[in-house]
Amino acid sequence: MLYWLMKYVILGPWLRLIFRPHVEGFAHLPATGPVILASNHLSFSDSIFLPLIVPRRVTFVAKAEYFTGKGVKGWLTRLFFVGTGTLPIDRSGGRAAQAALDAQLAVLRAGGVAGIYPEGTRSPDGRLYRGKTGVARLALESGAPVVPVVMLNLDEIQPPGKLVPKVAQVRIRFGAPLDFSRYAGLAGDRFVERAVTDEIMYELMELSGREYVDIYAQKIKNQPATPVPA
Repeated sequence: MLYWLMKYVILGPWLRLIFRPHVEGFAHLPATGPVILASNHLSFSDSIFLPLIVPRRVTFVAKAEYFTGKGVKGWLTRLFFVGTGTLPIDRSGGRAAQAALDAQLAVLRAGGVAGIYPEGTRSPDGRLYRGKTGVARLALESGAPVVPVVMLNLDEIQPPGKLVPKVAQVRIRFGAPLDFSRYAGLAGDRFVERAVTDEIMYELMELSGREYVDIYAQKIKNQPATPVPA
């Protein structure tokens, strides 16, 4: 209930009025049946505007810590993630990836829409980075089509670290559904899963026009900052 209230009553109408989302290729999104939305990840706001412009409920997953914070900040964070249809995932015991996969598979088997960021984290510089194979495993185990979708300018509207977004028109583009039924029964084959993931990332690159870097984004983020010469 909170999801639909946030989307159509409390928050959604204001966001549409202020940011005037412009959407291309919307007809590629199936009106019914299971579907995986695979998106690039430029900004915290991606998880606001993608569910906003899709009429169906979009379900993402996020670490459980977002749902257990204390005080006003914790309450607001929890409200946001619940309101955007996000499921909490327990990352303890090294089972985060499997827990996320199981949660999204349940959504797809119920005929729903599963949202996923194949890069696994926000891009540190706007470029598109190597995809993790969880999106391929999800597609192969569910049999659902993958619809690539790109945020075109949300890194300009709300760059990493910026709390208040700049008021500008949000631009989003959908691509044609990708069918991987030719790989039916091959979930778990790491070569097949890499091939499927790379095909999805290629489509995201073509749709977005962003430079592709064949390195995991998290590896870039984990590199120590280069010291500034004295």
